[in-house]
Amino acid sequence: MWLRLFPKHMPVRKRLMDLLLTIPGLIVISPLLILIGIIVRLRMGRPVIFKQIRPGYKGNLFPVYKFRTMSDVRDEIGKLLPDDVRLTRLGRFLRSSSIDELPELLNVLRGEMSLVGPRPLLTQYLDRYSPEQARRHDVFPGITGWAQINGRNAISWEDKFRFDLWYVDNWSLRLDIKILLRTMWIVITREGISQPGLQTAEEFFGIEDGEG
Repeated sequence: MWLRLFPKHMPVRKRLMDLLLTIPGLIVISPLLILIGIIVRLRMGRPVIFKQIRPGYKGNLFPVYKFRTMSDVRDEIGKLLPDDVRLTRLGRFLRSSSIDELPELLNVLRGEMSLVGPRPLLTQYLDRYSPEQARRHDVFPGITGWAQINGRNAISWEDKFRFDLWYVDNWSLRLDIKILLRTMWIVITREGISQPGLQTAEEFFGIEDGEG
């Protein structure tokens, strides 16, 4: 089904907040979405929307939507060049301003994501999680989360999992509101966009559970 009004296992209060903020939000920013889409189309071509399969609640796979930020530049044998080469000037702006993530509001509307929750990571990470780390999938993924307002991409994987699991164990509607308000400030100030020397964050190869 294209849209799940009230996804099973998502708290009704959480879903109601998602819908009450997402539907009006999409209406208000629709001119901006159209404008950005046109600019991306003119500067980088098609597709305008980048779609990538990510694991969501209980590891169930779904397509995450973002504005395209990379070109398709390839080497002489047809292999895509590294991400830092393919990331365009426009793409850097879209990432640093978090505008590239606005299409994820469609994922929230469809009931695949929530506004707040652990960020949906790459599918290849699923086999690298310890059982404790895998608990991050016990809630729906979000556009922003506890880890994002406590360092975003600038913190270690250990800290990211620690923050994600704290959120899983301490969720409340009040906490979600706090995270959303803090996220607005972080987006404005562009805190923690990337780790030093990287465009976003280093790849996760698996770590042992920490004591904290």
